[in-house]
Amino acid sequence: MSVETIAVIISIVTMLLAFFGVVGWLAARIYAGDQKLSARIDTMDDMLTKRIDSLGKKLSGRIDGVERELIEVKIGLARLERPPRRLLPVR
Repeated sequence: MSVETIAVIISIVTMLLAFFGVVGWLAARIYAGDQKLSARIDTMDDMLTKRIDSLGKKLSGRIDGVERELIEVKIGLARLERPPRRLLPVR
């Protein structure tokens, strides 16, 4: 083998090692970023779940209050309207 052939083989091996090193480094960075993103998504999910639950409770309380007021309005209207008068008194 000539010196040029050995130099080419060494260059190819060096370039392949560098290529696989860069690919490995990128894979590690992507994996770390994926884990970081997953953790952040989990915290946001927990935060949104808590907020939705608190808003659900608040809305449920408001709906119950409106229901109570509606019942009071119905009772008030029933008292105002009174039953119809009869021509003959009931004995």
